[in-house]
Amino acid sequence: MPRTAHTSTTSGKQMLSEQVYARLRDAIMRGDYAPGEALKPQDLAKDQGVSLAVVREALVRVVGEGLADRLPNRGFAVPAFSDRRWQEIAEARRTIEPLVLRMSIERGDVDWEARVRAAHHRLSRTSAFAPEEGEYISGAWSEAHRVFHRTLLEGCGNAVLLETFDRMWSASELARRWSAHRTPGRDHVGEHRRLEEAALARDADAAAEALAQHLTLTAAGLTGRTHQEPAEES
Repeated sequence: MPRTAHTSTTSGKQMLSEQVYARLRDAIMRGDYAPGEALKPQDLAKDQGVSLAVVREALVRVVGEGLADRLPNRGFAVPAFSDRRWQEIAEARRTIEPLVLRMSIERGDVDWEARVRAAHHRLSRTSAFAPEEGEYISGAWSEAHRVFHRTLLEGCGNAVLLETFDRMWSASELARRWSAHRTPGRDHVGEHRRLEEAALARDADAAAEALAQHLTLTAAGLTGRTHQEPAEES
């Protein structure tokens, strides 16, 4: 096969794989699949009119993000809802993210400060709920929320740590989509404002403490605990 034809075929396959992955990821995040529901490659390939190879590639990617499980001899499935699972994710985030935030505050430059301010402004101006999306937090708010938290950490300059954040975020965001209605009175606005202010003031202690508390409240919400009740440590 001529190089140009081979390159074109490879590029086309990659584009198709990216499209299938994006649709599958969005469907899982929207809650189209119930917790624990099987993700059958044959059915997905038929529904989307693509090969099994393309579907399996997409499934491997969502497994890598923590949005699906690969079960021995049983194929793929959406993670089953488990308090322990999400508490372990929350514990990992509470352990890692405040430390990365400290690094970010130490290393971040003026451009990082500007990005943090812009990301917080966008988040504060985005509605958390949209009528067409029912009781779940809106997709627009979820994305603004992710960008704000990631931007806070980007000043660290460590790609490996940021990749770790990305994976933990995706897994915890799935739980949030399932459980968002449990904490309707939470002061997200105030929590995020305190995070922004402490980070831009270069107060690493205050910022790390605010982030740890923020993540603790998130863990409590994902398991149905009240704000006053401490999240269970695993």
